[in-house]
Amino acid sequence: MRDVRLPFEDRHHAGRVLAEKLAHYRGRPNLVVLALPRGGVAVGFEVARALEAPLDIFVVRKLGFPGHEEYAMGAIASGGVRVMSPLPGLDVSPEEVTEVIAREQAELVRREHLYRSQRPALSLAGRTVIVVDDGLATGASMRAAVRGIRQQHPAHLVVAVPVGAEDTCLSLQGEVDELVCAAMPEPFRAVGLWYEKFPQASDDEVRTLLDEARRLHVKSIPTNTVPTQQAHAPRAKSPVLEGLQRHLQPLTGSPRDYDPLMKLIGPARFALLGEASHGTCEFYRERAAITRRLITEKGFTAVAVEADWPDAWRVNRYVRGLPGDADAPAALSGFKRFPSWMWRNTEVRDFVEWLRDYNTGRAPDSQVGFYGIDLYSLFTSIQEVLRYLDRVDPEAAGRARARYACFDHAAEDSQAYGYAASFGLGPSCEDEVIQQLREMTRRAGELPPTPGMERDEAFYAQQNARLVRNAEEYYRTMFHARVSSWNLRDSHMVETLQALDRHLGAGGTPPRMAVWAHNSHLGDAAATEMSERGEWNVGQLIRDRYADDAVLVGFSTHHGWVTAASEWDKQPERKRVRDGLPGSWEEVFHQTGTARFLLPLRDDPALRTLAATQRLQRAIGVIYRPETERQSHYFYTRLAKQFDALIHIDETSALEPLEKGEVWRTGEAPETFPSGI
Repeated sequence: MRDVRLPFEDRHHAGRVLAEKLAHYRGRPNLVVLALPRGGVAVGFEVARALEAPLDIFVVRKLGFPGHEEYAMGAIASGGVRVMSPLPGLDVSPEEVTEVIAREQAELVRREHLYRSQRPALSLAGRTVIVVDDGLATGASMRAAVRGIRQQHPAHLVVAVPVGAEDTCLSLQGEVDELVCAAMPEPFRAVGLWYEKFPQASDDEVRTLLDEARRLHVKSIPTNTVPTQQAHAPRAKSPVLEGLQRHLQPLTGSPRDYDPLMKLIGPARFALLGEASHGTCEFYRERAAITRRLITEKGFTAVAVEADWPDAWRVNRYVRGLPGDADAPAALSGFKRFPSWMWRNTEVRDFVEWLRDYNTGRAPDSQVGFYGIDLYSLFTSIQEVLRYLDRVDPEAAGRARARYACFDHAAEDSQAYGYAASFGLGPSCEDEVIQQLREMTRRAGELPPTPGMERDEAFYAQQNARLVRNAEEYYRTMFHARVSSWNLRDSHMVETLQALDRHLGAGGTPPRMAVWAHNSHLGDAAATEMSERGEWNVGQLIRDRYADDAVLVGFSTHHGWVTAASEWDKQPERKRVRDGLPGSWEEVFHQTGTARFLLPLRDDPALRTLAATQRLQRAIGVIYRPETERQSHYFYTRLAKQFDALIHIDETSALEPLEKGEVWRTGEAPETFPSGI
């Protein structure tokens, strides 16, 4: 690839040269060209035109070192992808990194919205994707793009650039199916040196080229591809839709709605109850209703939720009638960290009050507890360990303080600690937290197995020490490998459930637990595209360990409203949820015409067969970006293997935070704004 004459006249000339190197793709079915805006769009335009392929964009933003923006310390891409690539000799604080990421994320969202003009992104699943840019220097932006595109499961992924640094091109070869660097001059120095004209591309230029590419592609499609009579023929009802309509079980609001689900759960000890978003009222409400029946009819004795251990323990004390908070809102006030509305909302408030009433008058060993299984409370858990030891063993508290002093430089900023430790800018506290956990475990093991307050408090402190150990590793890895940090988090959740299982079952009777978390944690990851990225989750691990003693229940919705933020650490908003994408499970469920229903997948072989097809499924977390719906919120799954049962509520409403704020109250403007019609 050294036969190219340099410099190129401009990006359009470079695109025509690059298209010659890709000529063998011309005419290939399901071909799409993706360009990295802004500079890559002119190149992509020429490649798409020559190959007679559709052109789309994939937005990536370089993270420039503050004061040295020409050097990339990483990149972000659509779909929440982040790639970090620190350079030796250039020091940057965690606060500066956070500021750069926030700024570039805002620009990424702006460009997605501006360039697409409300058009949906092209589907990449099963397609041959050629992603182009005007050149490769460090490769950070392209690596982020490759990771984001891989999440959408293309059949064949090609990276193509007119010019690139040889070491960068070679390093990318192992990450894609084919790499085309038309020219690799040495010394490389910078992309712009290899163009006679290399002006800054504008937003208007990008939009004009995209519009022209769409016009040319439509013109190139033969007009007789689809016969006129077929184009207007009514769509036949699919076998999947017909089958679902026969086998779904409508939910009418009757007290007996969930009888089939109770039967399916049977004697299982773990009922994993998911949610398709962290901000949908109906998911919380129905999950609470199911849990009440599990407690009153099946003797469940624990509710374990995707929340921080110390904050949930405060609620646990309240529902058990222990001294402290006067009411549920006060007990929930410990949930201060973003996203506080996940647990400080009206549905959880009402359930917590119900749980306290249920426990009133019951012996402590027959009461139902409320526990957190997440690991974000690194510094709060440190303080809880020290508070416990100060009371029971001041000498041990001194040893713990000496060990945890390793974190002092981070000023109680978990991400700052993780960034500094992972890049060698600060000490790692791995050895210290392991030593402290060992000491707390030894101390807990010396207590008699008799249930009681002393043993509960020791367990609480021990679990805080375990959380500190796991959170330290989590924050240390999150800047390098998204998959490993996800796996560490879900492994911690399972460790916590197992620790609860041992603690609550010490009297001889195995406990039964309702687990509340997002579908992405509780549905079996082995049935989704998560597994192809090397990710596992709580649902998969619990299934592996407990088999039929675990039942996995998911939720879904087609449209409505959700409480979510637009960016991390921002105020919650009341956002409109777009209709489910064509071909998604959400759209199929909507087409059944039944507003609310249960699919008992495990016990219905015919239903399992219908739900074995791989389809898109939506997942909204605490952030919802409808402008990048496909990239940000959908993944592929085989429903029959992901869940034992699924509850679909076609139209849903936003979860109501206890502290709404003006942004939530105002919500989105109606679709008819400003006319009101």
